[in-house]
Amino acid sequence: MEKKYMKLGLFLAGYGHHVASWRHPQASEAGPMDLEHLINVAKTAEKGKFDLLFLADSLFVSETSHPNILSRFEPLTLLSVLARETQHIGLASTASTTYEEPFHLARRFSSLDHISNGRAAWNIVTSSINSTAENFNGTKHMEHELRYERAEEFVDVTTQLWRSWESETFKRDKQEGVFIDASKLHAINHVGKHFKVRGPLNIERSPQVRPLLIQAGSSPTGTELAAKVADVVFTAQSNRNDAQTFYEKIKTKATHYNKTKNQIAVMPGLFPVIGDTEEAAQQQYQQLQDLILPEIGLKILAPYVGEIDLTQYDLSTPFADISFDTGNGVQSRFEVILREAKAHDLTLEQVMKQVAGSRGHHIVVGTPEQIADKMEDWFNNKAADGFNIMPPLLPTQFDKFVEQVIPILQKRNLVQTSYVSGTLREKFGLENN
Repeated sequence: MEKKYMKLGLFLAGYGHHVASWRHPQASEAGPMDLEHLINVAKTAEKGKFDLLFLADSLFVSETSHPNILSRFEPLTLLSVLARETQHIGLASTASTTYEEPFHLARRFSSLDHISNGRAAWNIVTSSINSTAENFNGTKHMEHELRYERAEEFVDVTTQLWRSWESETFKRDKQEGVFIDASKLHAINHVGKHFKVRGPLNIERSPQVRPLLIQAGSSPTGTELAAKVADVVFTAQSNRNDAQTFYEKIKTKATHYNKTKNQIAVMPGLFPVIGDTEEAAQQQYQQLQDLILPEIGLKILAPYVGEIDLTQYDLSTPFADISFDTGNGVQSRFEVILREAKAHDLTLEQVMKQVAGSRGHHIVVGTPEQIADKMEDWFNNKAADGFNIMPPLLPTQFDKFVEQVIPILQKRNLVQTSYVSGTLREKFGLENN
């Protein structure tokens, strides 16, 4: 039986994932707009034999948005550059099924797959921020259930488009003057509730046929979509018990859609703060936490709790005492945040700093050995198939992870020491289809 290694993704954010990372003296000056910096981080990830490099996206910003979001390159444009600067690492981007069209999106991801020789991945999202609608001719955000209904049809249409060219359609026979075998070119003629698309796609079949598919919704509707269509699930779990419960739930759901449990990989976000000693790591974490401005932290927390005005509450208010209406917000994350707040009697300020710093993902503060121990524990106890690493500060904290944590994991035979050949889907043990 082939050895199962822990999968590793780098969740790339220009300054680092901590909300105040841009204020830190060691942060990159231009962060997400510093192309050379981003190229260097991508190369560092490949040096560490990471499986994936992941870029999130947002279609709405305001003056209080995270500095990583306010100004940054369009993800697929950036990944096309990074594809030429790397050789092996997967290249994943978020793209919204609520504010995109299947034909455009299928074409862009197919292009990235060709450019990267089969390393493209799509993180399927439905867009959770209410104000996004105002940038797309709308004044009201689509309801949660309808967004996921549209998303399911969207994935179906893009998959049909990616398969609209057979593998040997292009003859390019100069002698006979035959460019294509027309019998292998197919219109999809899709007519559904949300989309009407004739096809075929205007780019030939790519190395993977379709990109690796990722889904990050943890709500009941989101997990159902993930189980049905995703190859990888990104999730936010702050303790092992919750992670184990989610892991088993999503794996079991996948079997209902004719998948084996090994055909879907669960990768929780991990926010590692690394120091030479545990005390040094705690000091580094506290230094970042102290840089959070309350008005910014509360604005970041707001989308997770239904966009209510949190400034009306004193920061010392017990979080569980606040009245929330998540509405069309990030429902699954809200449930995790509220559960943790109740379990530990957290105040609004404590929750604000915790969420603003890591956005509800699992924070591990410690030495390289302690970070590796935590990852090994979750991996061996079926809480994760791998992790989406969210360095709090770039480049320094990620450099430490690659230089100090990766060798420990490799010595324990938990992560790969070299890349296997093939496309990204093949590296994940999946067929190109």
